[in-house]
Amino acid sequence: MRIGLSAVVMTLKDRRAVVLTTQTEDGVRALPFGPFDPARDRTFERALRDFVTDQTGFRLGFVEQLYTFGDAGRASPRAAPGPDQMREVSVGYLALTSEAAAPPAHDAQWTPVFDIFPWEDRRCGRSTLQGSVIGALLSWAGADERRLGRARALFALTPDHRWNEERVLERYELLYEARLVAEAWRDARQTPHDVPPLPGAVMGSDHRRILATGLGRLRSKLKYRPVLFDLTPESFTLSELQAAAEAVSGLTLHKQNFRRAVERAGLVEPTGRMSSATGGRPAELFRFKGLDPETGAAPGLSLPAQR
Repeated sequence: MRIGLSAVVMTLKDRRAVVLTTQTEDGVRALPFGPFDPARDRTFERALRDFVTDQTGFRLGFVEQLYTFGDAGRASPRAAPGPDQMREVSVGYLALTSEAAAPPAHDAQWTPVFDIFPWEDRRCGRSTLQGSVIGALLSWAGADERRLGRARALFALTPDHRWNEERVLERYELLYEARLVAEAWRDARQTPHDVPPLPGAVMGSDHRRILATGLGRLRSKLKYRPVLFDLTPESFTLSELQAAAEAVSGLTLHKQNFRRAVERAGLVEPTGRMSSATGGRPAELFRFKGLDPETGAAPGLSLPAQR
């Protein structure tokens, strides 16, 4: 068995959540990925940092381990190259940065997250795409109550179910099981028939699954840790902060409720400066107050209901 390391590196660019990707030999996007060599690498994290820099020219800041991916039958863990064809498992990591500088490596780029998971963007309500996702899922489920129940719960198909933005991986796994994403056909070495795969950029190996885990983790952490400020510049307007939260959560947030939530949490303080970049009236600039010096902690932000 061989161990590989995958990095979900996320930031914000032009008010969109983006992820750092490279290009595979097949021409599809992939997460930065590399093997762990126990004879050379002292720790997983050190190995991760080194190969991400080697592949993309980008140096990681905040990093936390996500999950170990080891299911057989998926493109990852794939058989490692060479005559032994060892099974390969992947340890995924989430990394955040506030700078979307162009990666120096020629095949590395920032890819919009909702280009990969378009059904996760609910900011415009139920779109034509989401309608096609629902139609395809219901067709697949048929009269199977178990399938119908999962589809209803994960995609909030009835008034009894509320959309839970954190369940990114479960939604992707359901679409994979229903063979509504291209990776399901690729892993089965079959050509799609009947219903074509849904829109959404295909990723190499099992990297869309790993990215789904990272996006779900980040959305969850928004509510109990101040991770949003790991993605924002040092100073920002409250409108920019709300746009950042919406870009990650995929939700349209109520403006006044969001501002009240920020005020109650006590996470930001005014800088005494104004921004004229809004194109209208100058807006007050704020900054993150930082962690509590006594506890070393700070709360997250609640996400008010959609308008």
